[in-house]
Amino acid sequence: MAFHTPGGGEIQLKQYRNALIKTGLTVDFFDQWNPKLFEYDLVHFFSCISGSVPFCSFIKNLEIPLVISSSLWITEENKNLYNIAEISNQLKLADRIITNSSLETVTLANTLEIDKKFFSHVYNGSSGTFYDSSKTNIFIEKYEIKLPYILNVANIEPRKNQKYLVEAMKSFPSYKLVIIGHIRDFGYFQECDIENNDQVIFIGPIEHQSLLLVSAYQNAKCFALPSSLETPGLAALEAAACGTPIMVTCEGSCQEYFKDNAIYVKPGNLDSLKEALTRVTAPEMKSYKLPEKFRWENVGLRLKDVYSEILNS
Repeated sequence: MAFHTPGGGEIQLKQYRNALIKTGLTVDFFDQWNPKLFEYDLVHFFSCISGSVPFCSFIKNLEIPLVISSSLWITEENKNLYNIAEISNQLKLADRIITNSSLETVTLANTLEIDKKFFSHVYNGSSGTFYDSSKTNIFIEKYEIKLPYILNVANIEPRKNQKYLVEAMKSFPSYKLVIIGHIRDFGYFQECDIENNDQVIFIGPIEHQSLLLVSAYQNAKCFALPSSLETPGLAALEAAACGTPIMVTCEGSCQEYFKDNAIYVKPGNLDSLKEALTRVTAPEMKSYKLPEKFRWENVGLRLKDVYSEILNS
């Protein structure tokens, strides 16, 4: 069901493939109807969702090197929310576990009691579309949006905390809140009371890497992602690549990416969210341009090196 309402994980999978192909590797999507697994030197699996263990075990039984992207933020405080035994069993099958940050590596290794030698961190990235585009107004013209607005690009689900963001926006009546993304949880979408709120403009999904999405970032007063956790969200990286001021959750690995160049918010804390919005919309808030090392092309080179380490060991 992943690509029915694709999010950061699905985008990451596709961008990894594109970046690796540019390095000269042959990379194919798994075809369950015509697997041909013995034609490949390595399998990279992108999920820790329940039910993943049988497939990963099958790959190991074929003696094909297995890489698993974790994209997880599991700590001692929140591990009761996860099936720790199943996730741990799956990750222990991997020849290498790819995390999105060194902080994620340390946290997972300690919480799941897996030796750090089985981990490699590969930073998430952003495409050149967001780095290189000239300023355009096509987004505000198409949707007839009056400035200023605060932008949230995320699938609508409890983890993304749009409900808190909608509530906090009441303290900022001069701003609109623009939300771009799929509805992953219709019950939560109704709880957010988005449709009956004149301050909120819900756009729905926009094609990734389109100039329309670039324009949405460029014209926003700021980008807001007050999720319960992020490792981090690709949308925050894209906003930063566009030079848009960003406000993100303090839970997860965002601070390893943005350091002092973002405003951080405590997830689920309305007062913290209001304070963060006040700071990120302040006139003295400077925009931040994401460093070049976070381009997907550079991410692909790093990932290729990790693959080589595995195959040569």
